[in-house]
Amino acid sequence: MWEDVRMPAARSSSARRTRCWWCGTDPVYVKYHDTEWGVPVTDDTALYEKLVLDGFQAGLSWITVLRKRPAFREAFRGFDPAKVARFGARDVARLLKDEGIIRSRAKIDGAIANARAWESVMEAGGRGAFRDLLWQHVGHATKVNALRRPSDIRPTSVESERMAKTLKKAGFKFCGPTICYAYMQAVGMVNDHLVSCPRHEACAKRARKST
Repeated sequence: MWEDVRMPAARSSSARRTRCWWCGTDPVYVKYHDTEWGVPVTDDTALYEKLVLDGFQAGLSWITVLRKRPAFREAFRGFDPAKVARFGARDVARLLKDEGIIRSRAKIDGAIANARAWESVMEAGGRGAFRDLLWQHVGHATKVNALRRPSDIRPTSVESERMAKTLKKAGFKFCGPTICYAYMQAVGMVNDHLVSCPRHEACAKRARKST
């Protein structure tokens, strides 16, 4: 699962104001910003879960997904790809009735398709295969950016466009360039915390290095 790396308590009100603007003051969003966003993720299963959740976010706000994440995990059997890959019509019907999640038939079908694609990748390459399929697009190392303003953050990148093509070719769904870039930010493939945010330095220290 995602590693919980907490941001040290701010020393002053001015320090607290330097946190990235996008999480606002919602406790759920702030915790996500302070403990998950930008922390490198290399576990194959955790990477599958995050890709599915990013797919469900399409057209919605991320906080909506965050608030529903516990329900998603229960509905999708802990996001175990081996279990989700075997979901059938009865499971789809169950999910479409589950008010705790986002009830989109296309996104539910996409999550199941992604589990099956994930299994194919893992069967062909073994442990770490899905990680390497993704991380190859940044040379297996975190790209640490130095963004100073919200307007500096891009919705896509050359790397996310290449990743989208790679995933689509492998049979994954809901993985366009914009979703892929948001995914890359979230799982620490790129560090897009503003340089004024304490988490920029914290995540930079934990950046994945190429081997």
